[in-house]
Amino acid sequence: MQNHQNTMDVQRFIDENPLSNIQKRIIWLCFIVVAIDGFDTASIGFIAPALKSAWSLQAIDLAPLFGAGLLGLMLGAIIFGPLGDRFGRKTILVCSIFVFGHASMFSAFSSDLNTLIIWRFVTGLGLGAAMPNAISLTSEYSPTPRRSNLVTLMFCGFTLGSAIGGLSAAYLLSFIGWKGILMLGGILPLMVMPLIYFLLPESLRFLVLKNKSKEKIDKILRQILPNSLNIPHLIPTQEEKINSGLRDLFGKKYILGTILIWTSFFLSLLIIYLISSWMPTILNNHGYNIKAASWLTSVFQIGGTVGAIVIGYFMDKIGSTKMLSIAYLFGAFFLVILGLSIQNLYLPLLLLAMFGVGMGISGAQVGMNAFSSSYYPTQCRATGVSWANAVGRSGSIIGSVIGGWLMALNLSSFVIISLLAIPAIIAAFCIYMLNKMKEKIKHEKYTIA
Repeated sequence: MQNHQNTMDVQRFIDENPLSNIQKRIIWLCFIVVAIDGFDTASIGFIAPALKSAWSLQAIDLAPLFGAGLLGLMLGAIIFGPLGDRFGRKTILVCSIFVFGHASMFSAFSSDLNTLIIWRFVTGLGLGAAMPNAISLTSEYSPTPRRSNLVTLMFCGFTLGSAIGGLSAAYLLSFIGWKGILMLGGILPLMVMPLIYFLLPESLRFLVLKNKSKEKIDKILRQILPNSLNIPHLIPTQEEKINSGLRDLFGKKYILGTILIWTSFFLSLLIIYLISSWMPTILNNHGYNIKAASWLTSVFQIGGTVGAIVIGYFMDKIGSTKMLSIAYLFGAFFLVILGLSIQNLYLPLLLLAMFGVGMGISGAQVGMNAFSSSYYPTQCRATGVSWANAVGRSGSIIGSVIGGWLMALNLSSFVIISLLAIPAIIAAFCIYMLNKMKEKIKHEKYTIA
């Protein structure tokens, strides 16, 4: 008979045991979910030049299409993302995959721009709910000393999926057309959904906090400790509570951090989505064909993947806020270089700058997801991550719309891209302030994970 006399809180249990196979499986499954999310989110920007040609559109006509999908992402994060704190991360993940998988498939059958706009909005609702719950689930199964690194590694799926979306557009567009790319974005999540349902466990911290079935909890514990006869009795981590809401994000302990995190999310996603939505079109206007423009833009996402890994590693080594500030300044420098290289059509510098911007800006955004997931406690973690993503999505909407507006003003590519260095520098300053606030809270004997 098993001995349940040993009692400890959930995070201590996660921290004191080696990373088990089930925890690695959770990270990989969440990686796959956000990779499909990245593919689906980015695909519309990569097929934009083909849509322009097929429906005889102007660049400004595509702004509502980009905006609709991002509005759906924002509302999905606000409305459905926090439901993970009430019904469980896994439950909301499965439902969101069902929604965005079917919506992406239906969008492939759109006969006009308005119909496609509606389906991209619905797709965005599903995508918006998936992201914060995948982040929360990974964070809650990660040991504290490795949390930033593991969450950023998982979130690399998003940047990698976005890059694959670009490469798919470059090499498959001529064979399956823009409808085939959207169809692919629907088939992939529906194929993955059974794996998520059967192989992904619910958050252990959520189950303990909500006093769920002891059998469910012990089943997960036995997978984490397969060779142990002493399965501990888990209790919620100190200061965590069952009921929570948006007001907790604005309590005395978290309000300033919440505002600074939201500002950073807003600014970095404004930059990322202006680039991912409009870069293929900007490069196409400078003489690059659709295939070359899609391939070059995917270098931005590849840089983001490499940057996320590097940034995640050093966040655990030298501190989250210090590393994120450096990353944003690094990205700001390469944004100016990117503008120069596009204007002068110098390909080697263009590749280097695209990669550098991806490393700095996209990599930092991945790191921000890891930071926000560790900043908030379990009872409001999905809510905190969801609202940070939602506010960020409002920045992505503005970025996607501003891109078309700036192009309509006939500004040079150098001016359009270089202007993005300003929000990158402001984001770096917000993270610097977060560090100051973190030190102050630490001095007051508060703890930020």
